[in-house]
Amino acid sequence: MTADADVAEDAPRKASKLPLVFGFVLAILGAGGGFYAVQSGVLSGSDSSDAAEKESASETSNTELDVAFVAIDPLVISLPGQGGRDHLRFAAQLEVRPDHAAEVEAIRPRIVDVLNGYLRAIDIASLEDPATLPRLRAQMLRRIQVVTGPGRVDDILIMEFVLS
Repeated sequence: MTADADVAEDAPRKASKLPLVFGFVLAILGAGGGFYAVQSGVLSGSDSSDAAEKESASETSNTELDVAFVAIDPLVISLPGQGGRDHLRFAAQLEVRPDHAAEVEAIRPRIVDVLNGYLRAIDIASLEDPATLPRLRAQMLRRIQVVTGPGRVDDILIMEFVLS
């Protein structure tokens, strides 16, 4: 019996996990305190960036935005007869810089042609999926920018996109 007791006393003791747990709790508290300090503004770092943001926001609200819109005539595109959906009605406006509005207006038939060709080539299943609208929008914008030239059209705003 004494041999068993000697073996148990000679075995190394397990290391305590208390310092590890204590360090983890301190790290969580430090991260939370740092987050709070930055969000509340105690540690802003640079007051000049906040002042610059406020100044630019006031300039934007005081000055008129330099944007013009060119309306695209509503398009009605016939779809292959599947599932009761026969037509797509599409209307959009192009966001352009005011000095390029006349140029974009002059080539509007070419823009309508590009949109017609693209929308006719799209699969009906992808038209019905709401998640594909941003991708369609990006594709249409890219095609319009190629037709109009660089720097003329900034964005396309979809006013109507109805499958009927």
